[in-house]
Amino acid sequence: MKTIYIIILLAVFGIAFYEQSKPNPSVWVQVIGVIVFFYGAMKLMSKTSSNHKDKEEDV
Repeated sequence: MKTIYIIILLAVFGIAFYEQSKPNPSVWVQVIGVIVFFYGAMKLMSKTSSNHKDKEEDV
C-alpha cells in the first residue's frame, strides 16, 4: 500500500514543480499539491499499533 502512496506523491511533486515553472502558476494546483503532500506524508509516517498497551494490562 505504501508503494501506491509513494507513486502518487511523486506524481503530485512532478505536477507541482511543472506548475511552478509556468509564467502564471495556478494557486489551486499548488494548494492541492501541498494538501496531498501532507496527507501522503502522514500516511507514510504512520506507525502500526504498538504492543505497549497490552503489556500494561498484564501488569
